[in-house]
Amino acid sequence: MKRNIRSSIQPDKVADISPVFRTGIGSDFYGEYDSMKDLQELRQEIDDVDRQITELFERRMDISEEVARYKIANGRKVFDKEREQSKLETLGGMAHSDFNRHGVQELFSQIMSMSRKLQYQLLEENGAAGRLPFIAVDDIDRSNIRVVYQGVEGAYSHMAMREYFGKDVNCFHVRKFRDAMEAIAEGSADYAVLPIENSSAGIVADNYDLLVNFENYIVGEQIVKCEHALLGLPGAKLGDIRRVYSHQQALSQCEEYLYRHPEWQLIPFDNTARAAKKVAEDGDTTQAAVGSAFAAEYFGLEILEEKIYYNEANSTRFIVVTNQRVFRRDAKKISICFEVPHSSGSLYNILSHFIYNNLNMNKIESRPIPGRNWEYRFFIDFDGNLMDGAVKNALRGIREEAINMKILGNY
Repeated sequence: MKRNIRSSIQPDKVADISPVFRTGIGSDFYGEYDSMKDLQELRQEIDDVDRQITELFERRMDISEEVARYKIANGRKVFDKEREQSKLETLGGMAHSDFNRHGVQELFSQIMSMSRKLQYQLLEENGAAGRLPFIAVDDIDRSNIRVVYQGVEGAYSHMAMREYFGKDVNCFHVRKFRDAMEAIAEGSADYAVLPIENSSAGIVADNYDLLVNFENYIVGEQIVKCEHALLGLPGAKLGDIRRVYSHQQALSQCEEYLYRHPEWQLIPFDNTARAAKKVAEDGDTTQAAVGSAFAAEYFGLEILEEKIYYNEANSTRFIVVTNQRVFRRDAKKISICFEVPHSSGSLYNILSHFIYNNLNMNKIESRPIPGRNWEYRFFIDFDGNLMDGAVKNALRGIREEAINMKILGNY
C-alpha cells in the first residue's frame, strides 16, 4: 500500500524536497533518489555505448564496401527488398519489447539505406552504374524549327513562346494541352510550350499527367510575369467603359481595382487573349478587356490603365518540351517522377537520396494514380545536372527503390 504523502513529510524537510514534488514525483521515488546513479555517470555510460556503436557501424560499412565490390564483379543488383525485409523481421524479434522492436527495425532500416547508398556510390565510381539515356548538347536546336503552344494568339503562352524562341520563330497554336504533346510526339512540331504552374493558382495538373503519358522531355523553361492591364480601343477613355471582359481568374486577380468601378459589368471569358480580340473586333469603345501589354500590342489596343492586379508576384512558369532526350550542358534543374510502394516509410527512403547526396530539392507535388485508389505519383524538381556524380548516384538509388521512375528533363 502506498504511504500517505503528506504524513511522510517532515516539516523541516519541506523546503529541501519541494522541487521533487513540483515535478509530480512521489515520496517513494524520493526515498530511493540517493541510491540512483549520478546523471554524469549515466551520460558517461551512454557515451561509451555510442562509441561502440560508431565502431561497429564503421565495421559494417567496410563489409558493405566488400559486398559492393562482389556485386560489381558479378553484376548483382544492390537492392534486395525480400532479404532486407526478412533481416528486419529477424532483428526486430531480438528486441524485448514492442517499443524496442519498432526502434530496432527503424534503426536498421536506416543503416541498410546508408549501406545501399555507399554501394551505389561505388558502382558509379567503378563505371558500373550504367549510362543515363540523355545526350548533352551545348544548346537546343533553334534553327529551322517549328513550335506549338496551347491557347490562342496574344495569350500568355504565346508571349512565353516568343520570349524563349524569338518573335520570328515558325509556330502554331492548338486548343488542348494534349494536342500540343501529340504534335511533338508525332513530329509535326519540334517543341511545345506549356504552362506548368502559376505562383497564385498552383500547378497545371493536366500537364503533369501528360509528362508521364508521353515520351516527351523538358529542355527549358520560361517564367512570364502576369501583369494585367485594362485594354481598350484606341481613343477610348475610362469614362466610356461599361463592360469588361476577361478570364475569371484574371478578373479575380484584379478585383481590388475593378471594385472601385461598380458601374462596370464584369463578363467572364474563356481566355484573356480572346477577350482582347473581341474588344478589338467589336470596335465598341464602351468595351474593355483585362489582359497583358503583349495582347494589347498584338491586337492593336491601347492600355487604359497599367498594373491593375494586386499581387506583384503573380507569375506563370512555362516548360519547353521536345521528344528528344537531350539536355544542355549548363542545365541546372532536374525534374523526375516516380511511384513508391504503398508501405510505411517508402517516400522517406526515396527522399533520403537527396539528403545523402547533398542535393537541394526545391519542389514536390503528388498526383493520384488512375485506377489505384489512394495511391500517388510524386513529381520532384531538384538542383543539378545529369553529368554530376552526386546526381547519378541519387538517381541510381531512386530508380532501384522506387516504382516507374522517369527523368522528365534537365534544363
